[in-house]
Amino acid sequence: MAVTARISPQAPARKKKMRRPRGLTRAAYTWGSVITGLAAWQLFGMYVIRNSLFLATPSQSFVSMAKLWSTGTLQNAIVVSGEEFIVGFLIASVAGIIIGLFTATFDRVSLVLSPWVSGLYATPIIAVAPLLILWFGVGIWSKIAVVISLVIFPMIISTEAGIRHTDQQLVEAARSFGATQMQIFTKVALPSALPLILAGLRLGVGRGLIGVVVGELAGARAGIGYLINEASQVFNMPQLFAGVIVLAAAGIFLTAGFERLERVLVPWKSDA
Repeated sequence: MAVTARISPQAPARKKKMRRPRGLTRAAYTWGSVITGLAAWQLFGMYVIRNSLFLATPSQSFVSMAKLWSTGTLQNAIVVSGEEFIVGFLIASVAGIIIGLFTATFDRVSLVLSPWVSGLYATPIIAVAPLLILWFGVGIWSKIAVVISLVIFPMIISTEAGIRHTDQQLVEAARSFGATQMQIFTKVALPSALPLILAGLRLGVGRGLIGVVVGELAGARAGIGYLINEASQVFNMPQLFAGVIVLAAAGIFLTAGFERLERVLVPWKSDA
């Protein structure tokens, strides 16, 4: 008599979902990282370099920042650089998203623009900035042009990639329910591309701030880059690092703002 063993099928092991830190935990990690980095910088400057001619400590930089603030110099520099960054970033973001949508939608447009986008994106801005200063002068528009030239190409590339990577199963499902081409674009393709578009905006923040500094280093009468250039010429390291800290803080807060915007506009990605 044959004896058969009953083997019960095992349920597939559930993949454990890694928990992302939230709320106070996220803030603790972020501020802990910043404070640790500043403390390490302070100790390195005090006990290793020991010469403010080569490296200013955070305490020296904050003292210089307070002096510049008391005279109104820092506020004026922040306003000038802020105007250049905001105007250039907004123009580049809107234009980059529109061009990216066209290149993703129309293959002929993509074929025509792709070599120009790739070539100009790889062009070192330090070589182009003097030319833009020559064309637009040393006023605000030359710096805006530098910011646009740095931000627009990542926006084009990220927008096009986001649209082209839309899940075709979602597109076919929308068509099966009778959705028009415009409805597919607005309800499926654009929401699917939002994460990459927002990633392009975060990337553009850093490149835009670099553009402001490069433009002001090439020729300016005011701004954070002007303060940094002025400090470097007389080896005033505390003032130089004060300008660097202001730019770094702006990058941190702007990037954090876009991350928060992403959690609002793309909640399904943050929950994944």
